Amino acid sequence: MDLKKICANLREGSNKLAVQNANQKNMALAAVVAEIDNQRKAIFAVNAIDVKNARDGGMTEALVDRLSLDDKKIDGILASIREIIAQTDPIGEEISGWKTPNAIQIRQVRVPLGVVAVIYESRPNVTVDAFCLAYKSGNAILLRGSSSAINSNRALVKAIKDGLSSSAAGGFGIPEAIELAPCESHDEVTQILTAVGDIDMALPRGSARLIQTVVQTAKVPVIETGAGICHLYIEEDADLNMAVNIAENAKIQRPGVCNAIECILVNKKIAADFLPRLAERFGNRVEIRADEASYPILEAAGASRLVHASDEDFGFEFLDYICAIKTVENLDEAIRYINTHNTKHSEAIITNDRAKARTFQQRVDAACVYVNASTRFTDGGEFGFGAELGISTQKLHVRGPMGIRALTTTKYLIDGDGQIR
Repeated sequence: MDLKKICANLREGSNKLAVQNANQKNMALAAVVAEIDNQRKAIFAVNAIDVKNARDGGMTEALVDRLSLDDKKIDGILASIREIIAQTDPIGEEISGWKTPNAIQIRQVRVPLGVVAVIYESRPNVTVDAFCLAYKSGNAILLRGSSSAINSNRALVKAIKDGLSSSAAGGFGIPEAIELAPCESHDEVTQILTAVGDIDMALPRGSARLIQTVVQTAKVPVIETGAGICHLYIEEDADLNMAVNIAENAKIQRPGVCNAIECILVNKKIAADFLPRLAERFGNRVEIRADEASYPILEAAGASRLVHASDEDFGFEFLDYICAIKTVENLDEAIRYINTHNTKHSEAIITNDRAKARTFQQRVDAACVYVNASTRFTDGGEFGFGAELGISTQKLHVRGPMGIRALTTTKYLIDGDGQIR
């Protein structure tokens, strides 16, 4: 991979984008929508190859679901781009401004980061989400997906570039604002992460292993996203019907995503009432790995896929139809356990006690903390961002679902009239 050449093209695209207005960028993105729609059959054909290769290679069905594309998913991708088109362009937004005593005018305005790189696994929808967020916020983007999705990613990037080059873009499309790394060697990741001066920011999206590799290798600035070791805590005063419904949704709807729960904590006072309901709802769909206090209750309830949990099952991201269960003494123990075992992603409590709910939200260290709702809502689309770059679990710059503004920084514009110091 000739990274210097790729980054030079991207820098040129970034410089062009930086001076475009919202209408010009929106026209180009609308042309991308039309072209992806036109090319969906070709995209499906190569995605089918990726899916077959993944299954032949032993990928779990939960992860195959993340890789596969169909009409519903393409429609969702296009809807996300349209939503981003409808959003206010953040570039040039004046965040603050003031005049100093010597009459110098200072304004803080929002500007693009420049050239950003996204390193991600499997999910081809990230190809489009990351591009359109970068483009609308005035950034050029280098995409480095995984080999498992290479055919799908190539097809999607082709459609994007065709859209930017088409007459529908009105001459405003900038195809050099997006490039896809060839995905021929793992060395590409190291090249990207050490490209100081060529890459302005890198963002990993995928497994804990990928994220740690990026964080430990990078010499360029990184926005750290986190693996999703998410917990659901059932307090003693919880509505148990609500708790079962939320547990089912948060674990089963899409178990291979980062905002699915991996562990359910249950207050010991209601364990005998709640756990049999949970076992019945999960049925044979979920393997339950229970601690010593929970196991006999679930066994007596006839839980069909029940095993004794090991220490390694707690604080582990299964990304599958597997859930750890632990009984705790009280709210304090639940909070301590979560803060010790989580990845600062998304945590939830089911309770009817407002004071306990606020205590949980204040003391749990995570980007998103829920009361009486599923963690599956930690998503840029659900938050109204249209799409997302990922879920930031760090505390600097941005945290939580990352939309357009996550790809911006600020600069100060200072106007004077001959003042000297």
